[in-house]
Amino acid sequence: MRRITLLFLVLALVGPSTPSWASSESTAVEVGSSAGSALGTVIYAPFKATFCILGGIGSGFTAIASPPMAGKVAMASCGGSWIVTPNVIRGREPLKFVGDTVPAPRSTAAR
Repeated sequence: MRRITLLFLVLALVGPSTPSWASSESTAVEVGSSAGSALGTVIYAPFKATFCILGGIGSGFTAIASPPMAGKVAMASCGGSWIVTPNVIRGREPLKFVGDTVPAPRSTAAR
């Protein structure tokens, strides 16, 4: 268990780091928000996965009556945020548990 916890901590601290110009934020804030992001994702992801699975089951039943509505149910339950980013921890962006029910418009250039 300690190895797994250490692995998540190392990935949280090393994974999102990218070379960039110096910012005005302190290192402690950066480390804290990255660790909070990793811990938040570990706690949040199983709930989101459960919601998506139940939404997929509901979408299957909805498809019997209305296939377009079934797509909206699936987009709402499986869309949205799957990870907790450091910006969510800092309050700079919201955590979207439910996705948009309208899919993104398709490009006309691909047709």
